[in-house]
Amino acid sequence: KIEKAKPIKCGTFGATSLQQRYLATGDFGGNLNVWNLEAPEIPVYSVKGHKEIINSIDGVGGLGIGEGAPEIVTGSRDGTVKVWDPRQKDTPVANMEPVQGESKRDCWTVAFGNAYNQEERVVCAGYDNGDIKLFDLKTMSLRWETNIKNGVCSVEFDRKDINMNKLVATSLEGKFHVFDMRTQHPTKGFASVSEKAQKSTIWQVRHLPQNRDIFMTSGGAGSLHLWKYEYPAQRSKKDSEGAEMGVAGSVSLLQNVTLSTQPISSLDWSPDKKGLCVCGAFDQTVRVLIVTKLNKV
Repeated sequence: KIEKAKPIKCGTFGATSLQQRYLATGDFGGNLNVWNLEAPEIPVYSVKGHKEIINSIDGVGGLGIGEGAPEIVTGSRDGTVKVWDPRQKDTPVANMEPVQGESKRDCWTVAFGNAYNQEERVVCAGYDNGDIKLFDLKTMSLRWETNIKNGVCSVEFDRKDINMNKLVATSLEGKFHVFDMRTQHPTKGFASVSEKAQKSTIWQVRHLPQNRDIFMTSGGAGSLHLWKYEYPAQRSKKDSEGAEMGVAGSVSLLQNVTLSTQPISSLDWSPDKKGLCVCGAFDQTVRVLIVTKLNKV
């Protein structure tokens, strides 16, 4: 049990090895800290990363997930998304911020993807106005953007360490969107399918590590929904001008359960035991669940 002066908003082990198990945290003061939990008095890496609260954090390159440098991405209320390499002091390796004159939007969620070799890597960020932006870290450019009309609470690729395959984005008002990330059309972008799960906010999405076509969403009404993505017969087709465009699949509900009268705000699957998961809710309770019969879907 470790207590720090500033409230901590988010954390990840994703940029560190299983042996080190360093925890990277983002706090209400805009600070990114990396902690060695065996000697937690002073952070092993510390930077005043943002002017305002860090809402979301993700790590890649550690834990055997994803190739390339052990990097951390942070998204903040100050409208910026920054990528950090703990081996480089004080300055981010990438900084995605609004262009001059563009209004700053509150960044609620960030996620790494496409880290299948040493060069390739993308960051996806979701904002309070429904914007989703995909930043390509290889070319240091904005690769794609769209708007889903409701604040984006959570984004996750089905796996970080493969060629971009699918991305799920969840939002306020109970909607989520699944984007097929294999085929990018020059003007239309990526094909997607959307589903309204419930009336309340969908706080988080997590893909089953052992089967990336199954994912769980957690809701503001205290419920969990288990979904399966079905691919279409053909994942891409040619438009009238001969350009490849993606074809969206469909989503079916496998199971749902209401656990609490309060929102379930965080959720994670076990990478080792298929179907074992844990969630935390606003009712101050941590619940451990097991989902059975996953080998039959």
